[in-house]
Amino acid sequence: MRVVAGERKGMPLKAIAGVTTRPTTDKVKESIFNMIGPFFDGGTALDLFAGSGGLGIEALSRGAEKAIFVEKDGKAFATLQDNIKKCRYEDYAESFRTDAVRAVKALLKRDIQIDFLFLDPPYHKKDYYDLVETLVQGEKLTANATIVCEHSTEIQLPSSYGAFVCTRQETYGSTIISIYRRREEEGESVV
Repeated sequence: MRVVAGERKGMPLKAIAGVTTRPTTDKVKESIFNMIGPFFDGGTALDLFAGSGGLGIEALSRGAEKAIFVEKDGKAFATLQDNIKKCRYEDYAESFRTDAVRAVKALLKRDIQIDFLFLDPPYHKKDYYDLVETLVQGEKLTANATIVCEHSTEIQLPSSYGAFVCTRQETYGSTIISIYRRREEEGESVV
């Protein structure tokens, strides 16, 4: 695992010991950012189920000004902290060792707007994708926000979350990447 592009391009990232997580491969990560960027001019990223932090760190490397990481697993959280420090992003990162549901409830109480939402929960936990709807209904996503959901081919996500519609889907083996953006008034294709 490594940072694919941006100011920390090529920086190796620590992987999490054991098999409790499923890190996003470099190939899939590069594809995600090519679909949504590939580079950013500021903005805040929320990396729910962050694992080792690969998606949020990639967003920072590509120009996001801040990333919020949420990870419940102790080993994964320690690895996440190591990767943030290794990339020298301590001043640009907030990390929380907590359950994603609890973290989203806390975020709803904060004066914060999310530009990039990365959601990659355990594949067998379909209910976690409901957190997208919670954040949309709580008006925590900016008008130009992008939502990235990584999920199993066995899980069918809705075509929209509020005003955010699925504009693109790509399949990589048993993984689907679904990209949601705010519905355009006219002319934008919907998947």
